[in-house]
Amino acid sequence: MNLNSIFLPVIVQILLTLWLYILINLRKQQAASQGQVNESRRGLFDDAWPESVIKVNNCIRNQFEVPVLFYVLCITLWVLNAVGWLALACAWLFVASRIAHAIVHTGSNIIPVRRRLFMIGTILVLIMTILLLLRLLGLY
Repeated sequence: MNLNSIFLPVIVQILLTLWLYILINLRKQQAASQGQVNESRRGLFDDAWPESVIKVNNCIRNQFEVPVLFYVLCITLWVLNAVGWLALACAWLFVASRIAHAIVHTGSNIIPVRRRLFMIGTILVLIMTILLLLRLLGLY
């Protein structure tokens, strides 16, 4: 297996984060043009913006929580030559769960669906962590 293949889902996750930055810019422009922004609070307070902007802003924040662990795990698995089919599958499924999570978060924002998607991603990161631990113990 090509060890470098672990970086393909990493790149997709990075692209998701960058897309969200583009999306928040578009939504902020739209909100400003429609007069939906509290101009006296916009520089410092999230509540100055309408819900459509806040949802994307919160989703961006989420990209720097569990995904950070994902990045560290992918790099560490690569460094230790521990990128196997299971780690790679978990990486791709994690990214798919994050894309689905972002779609829900920035759209309908149905909390039970969002929570399930979050938990799926978290469990996948846990599996990747266990794989790393097994590698460090010489068992994988």
